[in-house]
Amino acid sequence: MASTHQNPHAILVAYPLQGHVIPAVHLAINLASRGFTITFVNTHSIHQQTSRAQGVGSDDIFSGAREAGLDIRYTTVSDGLPVGFDRSLNHDQFMAALLHVLSAHVEELVERVVAEAAPPVSCLIADTFFVWPSALAKKVGLLYVSFWTEPALVFTLYYHMDLLRKHGHFDCSETRKEVIDYIPGVEAIDPRDMTSYLQATDTSTVCHQIISTAFQDAKGADFVLCNTVEELELQTISALQAKKKLYAVGPIFPPGFTKSIVATSLWPESDCTHWLDDKPRGSVLYVSFGSYAHISKRDLMEIANGLMLSKINFVWVLRPDIVSSDDPDLLPNELKEEVRGRSIIIPWCCQIAVLAHPAVGGFLTHCGWNSILESIWCKVPLLCFPLLTDQFTNRKLVVDDWKVGINISDGESIARGEVSEKINHLMRGKSGDELRERMDAVKQTLENALKPDGSSEKNMNRFKDDLKVRIQEKWGSINPKMLARV
Repeated sequence: MASTHQNPHAILVAYPLQGHVIPAVHLAINLASRGFTITFVNTHSIHQQTSRAQGVGSDDIFSGAREAGLDIRYTTVSDGLPVGFDRSLNHDQFMAALLHVLSAHVEELVERVVAEAAPPVSCLIADTFFVWPSALAKKVGLLYVSFWTEPALVFTLYYHMDLLRKHGHFDCSETRKEVIDYIPGVEAIDPRDMTSYLQATDTSTVCHQIISTAFQDAKGADFVLCNTVEELELQTISALQAKKKLYAVGPIFPPGFTKSIVATSLWPESDCTHWLDDKPRGSVLYVSFGSYAHISKRDLMEIANGLMLSKINFVWVLRPDIVSSDDPDLLPNELKEEVRGRSIIIPWCCQIAVLAHPAVGGFLTHCGWNSILESIWCKVPLLCFPLLTDQFTNRKLVVDDWKVGINISDGESIARGEVSEKINHLMRGKSGDELRERMDAVKQTLENALKPDGSSEKNMNRFKDDLKVRIQEKWGSINPKMLARV
C-alpha cells in the first residue's frame, strides 16, 4: 500500500493556448517545489512555437527547472493537426481537433508514461477544458485533478449550464434578459456579464460542444484546482465546495513574480524597458489584447485614434494576427507618425516586466484572467475591453465587484472620443486615483493569500495532503500490478 509520506507523480497536460500554458507551467513549478514529480505534456505545435520564439532548438523547456532541483520531465504530443497549420486563422478546425482527435494521442502517451515511469504515476492533472481527462484517468487507474485557469465565477456558470437552460437564459429560442439569481453562490448577475459562449444564440458550434462535454467530464474529477483567491470569491467558492473538492490556489505566478525560468512565450519578446525608463512614473498606458482573441478592424482603428487623441504615452502590444493572419499591416503611417515619440508599438513583450515598471500607470486590456491577476499584483488599474469567452465575466469582477477598473465603452460600439476620454480619466483624473486606492487593498488580498499562513498556500498544502490520502485509499483497492507502482 502507498505511504502517505510518498510524494505524488502527476502527469500534467496543458491546454494548447498561451493563456492556459502559462499558469500550467507555473503550477508544475509550484507542485515540484513541494516534492511532486511532474511529467509535463505540451503539444508539438506549442513546443515548436515556444522554441522558435526563444531562437533555440531546445527539446526541453524545463531544463532550467531541473537544474534548479525540480523533478519535472517534459514531453510533447500531437494535437491532431500538422505543426505548421495556422491554428489562429483556422480556429474551428483547431477546436475540432482538440474535441475529436487529441484524446487518442494523449491516451497513447499517458499509457506509455504510466507503464514506464518511476516513481509511479498516481494522478492526471489536466485543464478543465479538455473533454477526456476523467474518462482517461479512470481507464488507466489514476486520480484526476481538474485545473481551472479562470475565476470560480466562470467555472460555476459553466458548471450550472443545466440551470441556465432550465430557466431560459441559455440555449433557448427566446433567451430571457432578466437577471440570473438562481446559481448557487452567485449574487444576481446580468446575462450580459456571462461568458460570450453562454450569451450566444447559436449553441451548435464546436466550442459549445467542447464546453458542454468538458464540464460533464469535470464533474467526474476527484479534485479541482482553481487559479483564484478564496477571499475574492468566497461565496462562489463555498457553494462549489459543497459539490466538488475545489481548492483556490491562485494567483499562480512564477516565483518572485519575475521572468520565468521556463519559456512560455509563443512569440519573440521585444524589450521596451529602456524606453519606459525615460518616462515619468505612472505616465504610460500599457495596451494589450492578449495572445489569442481577435478584434475587428473598425474597433482597432477607434482604439488607435483614441490613443492618438488622448496625448498619453503608451506601449501597445499589437500582434500581427490580431485582426487576421491575412492582415498584418494594421495602422496607417500617418497615425504612427502622429504618436511617434510618446509611443512604442511592438508585436509582443514580457508582460509582467512591463506591468511591474514604475512608468506604467494603466492597462487597456481584453480582460484575460492572467492579465487581470498580473495587473492587480502590480497595482495597475484597468481599462476593460472584453472580446471573447470569460473576458466579459472577468470584466464584471474587475469593474462591478472589486472596482479596480472601468469600461472603455459604455455603449454597444466603441468610439474614439470616448476611448480618449476614458484613457484620460484613468491616467490623469480623480477616478484613476480612486481606482489605485482600491487596487492597493485587492493587491494586499493576493499577497496575503500567498503568505505561509495565507489561504492559497494552505489550500495547496491541503490539496497535497488530501491527494496523498486518496492515493493510499485507491491503491489499496486495486490490482497487484497497480499496487506495485507505488
